[in-house]
Amino acid sequence: MNNQASASTLIIPVESQVRELDAKLLLSCVAAERGFPVIMGSRAYTHFQVASIPRGVYLAKSMRSLSNAMFTILRQLGHEIVAWEEEALVHPPADTYFTQRLSPVTIRQVAQMFAWGQENADLIRQYPALPENMPIHITGNPRGDMLRPEIRPYFASEVEKLRDRYGDFLLINTNFSGVNPFIPNIGLFLPAKGLWKKRARLGQPGMGMSREFAEGLRNHKLAVLADFKQMIPALEHAFPSLRIVVRPHPSESLQIYHEIAAQCQRVVVDNQGNVIPRLLAAKALVHNGCTTGLEAYMLRVPAISYLASLNTYYDYDFQGLPTRLSHQCFDFQALMDTLSGILAGELGAAAGRERQELIDYYLAAQNGPLACERMVDVLEASGYRNQQPPARPLGTYLQGWLSARLKALLTDLYMRRPGPNRLAYHSHRFPALTVAEIESRIARFGELLHRFDKVKVALHSKHVFRISV
Repeated sequence: MNNQASASTLIIPVESQVRELDAKLLLSCVAAERGFPVIMGSRAYTHFQVASIPRGVYLAKSMRSLSNAMFTILRQLGHEIVAWEEEALVHPPADTYFTQRLSPVTIRQVAQMFAWGQENADLIRQYPALPENMPIHITGNPRGDMLRPEIRPYFASEVEKLRDRYGDFLLINTNFSGVNPFIPNIGLFLPAKGLWKKRARLGQPGMGMSREFAEGLRNHKLAVLADFKQMIPALEHAFPSLRIVVRPHPSESLQIYHEIAAQCQRVVVDNQGNVIPRLLAAKALVHNGCTTGLEAYMLRVPAISYLASLNTYYDYDFQGLPTRLSHQCFDFQALMDTLSGILAGELGAAAGRERQELIDYYLAAQNGPLACERMVDVLEASGYRNQQPPARPLGTYLQGWLSARLKALLTDLYMRRPGPNRLAYHSHRFPALTVAEIESRIARFGELLHRFDKVKVALHSKHVFRISV
């Protein structure tokens, strides 16, 4: 399109491929079709390239203090930042949420914000350091679009393959990365070192939490993890006609689950691909306060929150939404009885007026225009399709360019440190993709929605793609 020469480039970083890629690819296609050139790919490798990307709009997924350095660089280079809070659906009480997930320094660099729903907007508006007159748009989120009935057939082929591979199965979703991290520094606490060990320091997820909250959460998560380690083989024994498919959180170590599977006959560990086709293929989901409980509710898949080690503060005040949207079982006998009812067809997905009112408060764009369309509407109304953000003064730009290059160099070196390192973690969370694989996914969206036939894909750089028309 002729206006692309002056249109703002949308920069869409993806941190967890299995969780975010399909949704952000849909957003990329909608934006490209509306005249925006899009750069989408690995968050780390997109950051390596920001100095060479034309001025545009960076779509951030969080506003933590950890992002302040990159946000500063982006602004110095002339990019503007529009943000949403990826973890807003399942969040701790407001005082902990504000210190953990929002930074008064970082948020000042954001031009405007997208909200998952009314609850998300209400929460952010209570933030004491929210800049005055910050625009907050209740648009929904692209991940919510992937749960809508018209988009679900996108996964039909994968659902069929999963059923062929596993037959009838239960899906066990875990979320214990805080106490079972893929690499140490993404745990709630860093491993203590030395003969005279001081109190363990908080890891990245614990930053912004009070020590009391973090220690309580760690202890609760360890108790729930122990419950799950007992539950998985017990379910295999209780339901001999079913496979048990364990899906660890993308940031978790897989070792303990492989050890469990090695002692069982019908337990498999599968953390590949998007969780949605696995939910659609499963007979039921078992989780503990995991966002997949909300996704299962939206997909009308029976879900159970297993609460054998109940802590009302963490299980309801923190992880209450997916738990309240699920059947709740407080011991293994209740779990077996509930699963038996589901398998016999006597019990379906959790339902009821209170649950529907709850999800309506938290999640916008369940029908009508897609959340992706609503987001692009906001970007268009802000003038980004017609022009780039204004250029920064030359000295400011050069400072950003040098900082971007230096940060990329240091990050690359850090990722390659000996031992369990960030490069291995990156490969775990963002496996290599080809242009052909991206094109295939776009074609699937196109067949469903009867659009995107003019959208083109090119490799911008390693793990990063250019999407345009």
